[in-house]
Amino acid sequence: MTIQKIPYGRHFIDEADVAAVVDVLRHGAITQGPKIAEFEKAVAEYVGAKYAVAVSNGTAALHLACLAAGIGPGDNVVTTPNTFVASANCALYVGANPQFADIDAQTLNMDPAALQDKCRKLGKVKAIIPVHFGGVPCDMPAIKQVADQYGAIIIEDASHALGASYPQGGKVGNCAYAQMTVFSFHPVKIIAAGEGGMITTNDAELYRKLLKLRSHGINKLDDGFLNNDLALDNGEANPWYYEMQDIGYNYRITDIQSALALSQLGKLKQFLARRLEVALNYDQAFKGMEFLTLPQQAGRPYSAHHLYVLRIDFAKLGKSRRVVMNELLAAGVGTQVHYIPVHLHPYYQKLGHKPGDYPVAESYYREALSIPQFFGLTASDQALVINKVTEVCA
Repeated sequence: MTIQKIPYGRHFIDEADVAAVVDVLRHGAITQGPKIAEFEKAVAEYVGAKYAVAVSNGTAALHLACLAAGIGPGDNVVTTPNTFVASANCALYVGANPQFADIDAQTLNMDPAALQDKCRKLGKVKAIIPVHFGGVPCDMPAIKQVADQYGAIIIEDASHALGASYPQGGKVGNCAYAQMTVFSFHPVKIIAAGEGGMITTNDAELYRKLLKLRSHGINKLDDGFLNNDLALDNGEANPWYYEMQDIGYNYRITDIQSALALSQLGKLKQFLARRLEVALNYDQAFKGMEFLTLPQQAGRPYSAHHLYVLRIDFAKLGKSRRVVMNELLAAGVGTQVHYIPVHLHPYYQKLGHKPGDYPVAESYYREALSIPQFFGLTASDQALVINKVTEVCA
């Protein structure tokens, strides 16, 4: 098999990124130091939220958001089947029941009408986790209207969407429609921290909870002590003393990761501009091809363009997806499938979910193929991708 030449996604690292990490290694605290707070402040200011809490990865961010929101055993949490499993697993981590609402065939995001129908059937819904798939913002005003009707919390999964904007104005992550928003800084995401995640919120109480939960449940900021006889000496706090007041986790990010992410954040405008350019080039090149459909085009002005997904009618093409992927790989073009619908995984089928439950998501999945989309994709490499996709899918 030919070694993959062009992957579907790739991080971009320059000398400024390297220098930022080296500076921390040589001169700063490598964990639990000032770079973390600097990174949090920068993200909060960029998206327009009051608070941000950096954590070890996007999955940890989802888990802590569920904990801070008070989601627990027996609660119904509705998300989309068209996502990575973490968007649903976070409900299981806290003992809740993950449920799904089908997607819109064009946006590939949660369909507000399907959400309304799901909530009506469930009766009680504790939380809704919309996912901004591929970087395209969900219809948050419509989703919030449903959430308000059922008294549900909204946690936006914006792992794909740093830099995206709502059509109504404002950056994804400003929490205008949600209690919390989570981001991921995995290497194939918009900016890379190696691994890393972030939770933004405008709620001071949630912010305080998140800080404690991130670090073993130990009191943070100016949280009071509960065991004053141990904490205080003649009315003053003992300098070594701390308290674990709740069960928490070691979901801390490091200064090394935060330094890298901060440097990357400084290039975000460039990253977004190039990703948009790549997407528009693909739109033009594949327009009108017989076996291809191009979803998410209406979201171009607002998207962060984390993914570029083709819908291919493999049956009419006369080739299976495996054959198409292998032919493209042999030509040096890497592809991927985003995503296997969560309810089709064996674990979720054991929970009672079954094929046929979400027909729009399943129809999309049968046709989905993600092709290379990243900042460092050169004009010549994109031309190769276009030529090979056109050859293989003609």
